[in-house]
Amino acid sequence: MQIQYNISNIGDEDQRIVERLDDLFNSNLSRFTEKITRLEVHLTDENSHKDGQNDKRCMLEARIAGVQPIAVTSQASSFDEATKIASGKLKNKLDTIFDKLKN
Repeated sequence: MQIQYNISNIGDEDQRIVERLDDLFNSNLSRFTEKITRLEVHLTDENSHKDGQNDKRCMLEARIAGVQPIAVTSQASSFDEATKIASGKLKNKLDTIFDKLKN
């Protein structure tokens, strides 16, 4: 599974976030790694330089051979929280899709 990051308005946190997210995605989505050709991760701090509640946005788009891309979005107070929520949503969607494809 190839992971592509699109990060905007985050600043100096970029590299630390990418390292943590690689671990998160590889553990949470490990059983889908052979089925997902690419995972696109879009991270945005919607308030940029200001603090705010639920201003960190994570959008995940999974590309799977033979299936339309699947996208989920989450907003939270931190990137860690937003990505955990989004990866949980994606995992649930992937479970549903692959269960339907089996039948």
